[in-house]
Amino acid sequence: MGILVFFMNYQKISPLDVTFFSSVVGNDLVLSDEEALLKFGHDETEDLVFSPEIVVKPKSTLEVASIVKYCNEHYIPITVQGARTGLSGGALPLFGGVALSMERFNHILEIDTKNGQVTVEPGVITQVLQEAVAEQGLFYPPDPASKGSCFIGGNLAENSGGPKAVKYGVTNEYVLNLEVVLASGDICWTGANVLKNATGYNLTQLIVGSEGTLAIITKAVLKLIPHPSRTMLMLVPFPSAEKACEAVSAIFREGITPSGMEFMERDALVWTANFIKDQSISIPDDVQAHLLIEVDGNDEAILMNDCEKIMAVVEKYGALEVLFADDQAKKDQLWNLRRKVGEAVKSQSVYKEEDTVVPRYRLPELLAGVKAIGRKYGFQSVCYGHAGDGNLHINIIKGALSDEMWNNELPFAIREIFELTVGLGGTISGEHGIGYVQKSYMNIPFSAVELSLMKGIKQLFDPNGILNPGKIFV
Repeated sequence: MGILVFFMNYQKISPLDVTFFSSVVGNDLVLSDEEALLKFGHDETEDLVFSPEIVVKPKSTLEVASIVKYCNEHYIPITVQGARTGLSGGALPLFGGVALSMERFNHILEIDTKNGQVTVEPGVITQVLQEAVAEQGLFYPPDPASKGSCFIGGNLAENSGGPKAVKYGVTNEYVLNLEVVLASGDICWTGANVLKNATGYNLTQLIVGSEGTLAIITKAVLKLIPHPSRTMLMLVPFPSAEKACEAVSAIFREGITPSGMEFMERDALVWTANFIKDQSISIPDDVQAHLLIEVDGNDEAILMNDCEKIMAVVEKYGALEVLFADDQAKKDQLWNLRRKVGEAVKSQSVYKEEDTVVPRYRLPELLAGVKAIGRKYGFQSVCYGHAGDGNLHINIIKGALSDEMWNNELPFAIREIFELTVGLGGTISGEHGIGYVQKSYMNIPFSAVELSLMKGIKQLFDPNGILNPGKIFV
């Protein structure tokens, strides 16, 4: 029996089920009112809403295990949820059932300064974790744009990245060990709290990025590194967006690895400045794109030398007058502009965000191809992203497009964008995951054999298909 067949066997929540869940977590932590169902029926993906039948808020691993075991035995779908800041529909309860909120798993259990590790629950906000370890002189680099609200659990589920990924890597590179609850209700650890581990299959890395479809994470042991003491930041304008993209690869070829290298085309920065009501950054008419470039370390002279090398490179690609952030307030202002781009775009119009990634030297070709596809289908796109690792976020704006075009023709345009991306040596998601909205495109980067292997893994971990059903695969 194929895994997709299980979807028709799901059972609706009964009063007896509610009684059981209440016995595990308490009456006040099982919600079924209209307001709660609406709240837990959406994340930040477009304007999609899929309401659960009930919301359950456990606090311990044993409570999660009891709930999951019961759901598995009674064929009740269960969708684990964090802060619901995702952009691929990964937290949407497509088949109703239980929305399992991890918001009460909000404790940093131990900061091990001797070994450079932290043990944390999945409901801890990413920025809260970063600030806590920074007080100990330690650094947890993954920093999604929503780091002030997103949960560590969601970062693990989606293998999140962020601006620092260009130098420090994405979430999976900092995960040593995970406590998880399997679909059977069994509890296990996936690895060991060590830096090297060649013992058996790497279950830890299998769980990271699996979007809650294989197991539910209840604890994580994360690697930490020493915190850099200095940063330098510059905003570099270009008269050509493609030239800005070309400069990215050239900087790395000079032997420089920035700690952040972000691309924003003109509309992204203009819309964001208007959205946050900050007009202090001048954006002349001849500027079509910006690179936000950061270097970090502990030696100011080395960082200054890197900045001088970067300046020499960007000048070759037509850079205009560069703005240096000469104090922390200016640095915070520039980073706030970058982190608010997604919200600014969303405030303008209904939109679809594609999370493409290519080898960074192919970034100019990707950008040019996206704009050509937009002209072909008649849509506007606003592009920005983590240029240093080739990750381009393509925001397709609905604007005045008809519902017919938006719903029926646009999927063909998105398929062309993804085919272009894969043809350039890339893939269709760099950090947002596949979730619900991208699953129909998985046959572009993967063959039937490869998809069959993945579905087989899902069926092995979750034979009744109860964990976050309807995600990743069609």
